[in-house]
Amino acid sequence: MSAPQQKPVIGISVGDLNGIGTELIIKTFSDHRLLELCTPIIFASNKLINFYRKAVPEINFNYQSIKDFSRINYKQINIFNCWEEEINITPGQLTDTGGKYAVKSLAMAVQALKENKVQGLVTAPIHKKNIQSADFNFTGHTPYLQHIFGAQDVLMLMVANNFRVALLSEHVPLAEAAKYVTRERILSKLSILNNSLIKDFGIDKPKIAVLGLNPHAGDEGLIGKEEEEIIKPAVKEAKRSMLVVGPFSADAFFARRQFERFDAVLAMYHDQGLIPFKSLALGEGVNYTAGLPVVRTSPDHGTAFDIAGKNKADHSSFLTAIYECIDIINRRNGYAENRRNPLKKMTSVILANAVDEKIEEGPEGG
Repeated sequence: MSAPQQKPVIGISVGDLNGIGTELIIKTFSDHRLLELCTPIIFASNKLINFYRKAVPEINFNYQSIKDFSRINYKQINIFNCWEEEINITPGQLTDTGGKYAVKSLAMAVQALKENKVQGLVTAPIHKKNIQSADFNFTGHTPYLQHIFGAQDVLMLMVANNFRVALLSEHVPLAEAAKYVTRERILSKLSILNNSLIKDFGIDKPKIAVLGLNPHAGDEGLIGKEEEEIIKPAVKEAKRSMLVVGPFSADAFFARRQFERFDAVLAMYHDQGLIPFKSLALGEGVNYTAGLPVVRTSPDHGTAFDIAGKNKADHSSFLTAIYECIDIINRRNGYAENRRNPLKKMTSVILANAVDEKIEEGPEGG
């Protein structure tokens, strides 16, 4: 059976076996209308899926089990069996088994992505402690994917509709966060962000804001020197090739909703960006890894061991991650097509402008 070109195949890793990942996947794809937009391949085992399916008995979740990609059913949910052995599933518990098989699911999904067996990847949450091993020495999905795909640099970008927050540094101790505030790093992250906004989000001339590191963005050097000596010079240099403004005082920037004037904002460290993002995204945020040659999204939350296996998990963010993955794949394809055929894009712009003018004129004889 051949895959319809307009419907991407999306690979899905299950995350920690004892977290809420599998429950989220089952709840998300119980709405079979999603199958009109994509073909899902869940990298897991039938036994894992059936274990969690019993926890949500009111949901109708049917699937086909496969062991090779030639057997994909493009009109159904596919479970790619990554292991056959019996394993101990203990919802809510942090165990070596939960981490080991999370990595196995992720590794097979990423290999499929490398081989273009799937066109996008959506990852369920892992726990950073129990995934560590001789074969997996990474603090999370983002550095792992950067390593696998040989990307010089990548960017953690949180997305909720038109609200986008990028991080200069990710999972590093707060005591070390200032060390990551360098001119080179700021310029690299801004370049990735600007290119992603154009290619992945379809924004022709992105407007980017940059936050300061210190309270009040340093108060002109009174509270820290990073703004004057590093951030402002980096922003000035970036302005040669993109529309970027800053540094802004982080608290006022979000409190006064200044982010609404920009297509994205670059935060200087994890919590500076993630606390306001998660507060304002209202449970529907998505984590996107910009800078990769492939498309990967995930929900903006963790394993939630406290509610695992209790049929309490809200799948809103995971569902949004699926939609965002599909949308970015389609935008990338459209961007590539416009690069090949610039006349086609020019025609689309002219037609769109004509429609806008007609709307502004209003109906005749009104």
